Amino acid sequence: MAPPLKKVLVPIADGTEPMEAVITIDVLRRAGADVVVASVGGGLRVDACWGVKLVADALVSDCKDHSFDLISLPGGMPGSANFRDCGVLESVVKKHVENGGLYAAICAAPAVALGPWGLLKGLKATCYPSFMEKLPSNAITVNSRVELDGRAVTSQGAGTAMEFSLALVEQLYGKDKADEVAGPMVMRPNHGVEFTMAEFNSVEWKFNKTPQILVPIANGTEEMEAVMIIDILRRANASVIVASVEDKLEIVASRKVKLIADMLLDEALELQFDLIVLPGGIGGAEKFSSSQKLVGLLKKQAGENKLYGAICASPALVLEPHGLLKGKKATAYPAMCNKLSDQSECENRVVVDGNLVTSRGPGTSMEFALAIVEKLFGPKEACIPVLETVHLLAFSLRSWLRPTRSTADDDQDLFQIKTVVLDQCLLRR
Repeated sequence: MAPPLKKVLVPIADGTEPMEAVITIDVLRRAGADVVVASVGGGLRVDACWGVKLVADALVSDCKDHSFDLISLPGGMPGSANFRDCGVLESVVKKHVENGGLYAAICAAPAVALGPWGLLKGLKATCYPSFMEKLPSNAITVNSRVELDGRAVTSQGAGTAMEFSLALVEQLYGKDKADEVAGPMVMRPNHGVEFTMAEFNSVEWKFNKTPQILVPIANGTEEMEAVMIIDILRRANASVIVASVEDKLEIVASRKVKLIADMLLDEALELQFDLIVLPGGIGGAEKFSSSQKLVGLLKKQAGENKLYGAICASPALVLEPHGLLKGKKATAYPAMCNKLSDQSECENRVVVDGNLVTSRGPGTSMEFALAIVEKLFGPKEACIPVLETVHLLAFSLRSWLRPTRSTADDDQDLFQIKTVVLDQCLLRR
């Protein structure tokens, strides 16, 4: 028997952290929840952090008379402050809490929104590390990746968003459902395990000044993969163009998240790119594969020994059938690896072969994006988006630094990087 339908409200605002919003929406919809994405502004379009443009399903004002099983606030600044200052949202959340509803917040939102609303009094709570001191004095501050106390769930940031979202699924539907949802996402078995990538035929990835990167999107694109790639590469100061392969800028992704591209593919064809990266999602990958213009661009990119990559369904449904994996080691979504002509490296979470990078699914997207950052900028630079995004992600940063000097020197480097990142991470718009 199907579990009872659960209704969830996920507000978004200008300055919302897009990974935190999209991961929460995607994972909850995978579990079967009816998720309403509601804008706290005057219109449905929201300009999230890192230039990601989202379209809400409704306005928060349209939801004020509705009841929900869960209300979950993504973080980001000034998104969290916009939540705090929205009287309608404050009223909706407070009424929900008074009625015993499950509520959640991640990153800056626990400190910036839930705290001032008085909704953390006497509760254990966590948030983005540099915002810990902003948690109210009547809350019990804990340094944990995800914290559940009573009906409140809090978490630290984009790097904990998947764990946070699965914790919400478990609260709504039970642990068995959370495990069922986690499996197909190719989650890491243990967040303490170091990131690794299998590399073959190593070459230096070259570009002039700032790497120019194209990320195509289409109806049916996997939104978690697309947004994590875009967000992390922009954090690393790459120039990322998001191009719609459809006939309009707005696309509806695989879990019905609405994204707005920067331009149509036809316009992007006039530009030069150092790297083209395809997110997955079956519907999106099929659209990519049927686009003669995109396939032509990919073949030109590969023919000129320029950089290209794909994740999830796209290596199997786009690159393989068009001869773009010939002579290359690659991986793909586990259920689609049988479509690859060379399956010898499929079990790796990220595979780099010369100018090609491939990966497995939503749960490997962060590793995929960070592998690209490492290849473009070098291991130390990869630490910056790691620190911003994941707050150390409970793995050794020295696996990315690959130190050749003393531990003390490396610790000083990490301290300097962390200081810069924590100062600017949540203020970047």
